[in-house]
Amino acid sequence: MNWSAVGPAAVFFGAIFTNNILLTNYLGMCSFLAISREVKSSLGLGAAVVFVMGMTNALNWPIHYFILVPLKLEYLGFIVYIIVIAASVQLVEMVVERVSESLYQNLGIFLPLITVNCAVFGAVLFMFIRKYTFLGSLAFGLGGGLGWALAIVAMAGLRAKMARARVPRGLEGAGIALIIAGIMSLAFMGFSGMIPAA
Repeated sequence: MNWSAVGPAAVFFGAIFTNNILLTNYLGMCSFLAISREVKSSLGLGAAVVFVMGMTNALNWPIHYFILVPLKLEYLGFIVYIIVIAASVQLVEMVVERVSESLYQNLGIFLPLITVNCAVFGAVLFMFIRKYTFLGSLAFGLGGGLGWALAIVAMAGLRAKMARARVPRGLEGAGIALIIAGIMSLAFMGFSGMIPAA
């Protein structure tokens, strides 16, 4: 498929639903399963991921095409992309710590670990593999972040309901969470074909 010909709106909605980075590409599962126990923490981490994905795609695109490619330094790409991701996460971490100390404590180690969240790095790599335009890259970053946030908040809501349900002993905890994630993945994949970016 010629991804560069897909409009930013289709890329945005495709990244949320039909091409959800978490539920169709299975990237970012570790923090997804660990933080999705509470809706409030999930909302906070989801918002952080939306910001980081949008910002890193918006910054890495011009760095790649206006600095690395003209200077023939593409081989330094991975290092540069990770530095941009780390700087974005550091900014988010400082803001969250100042604005909401309780959220900062709830997220714990998972907030700085957004730096090595494979979903964020995957969004940057997909942006270059699919040769998106700048607007397409920005749409994919924001849509991918929103898709990831939607998935983690939905999982947190389902796990809150499951806490009051009778779950077989062998499936408690991670077992039932993985089953729910699989069913959610099937549901999101059901949107395939509705948006051209799928």
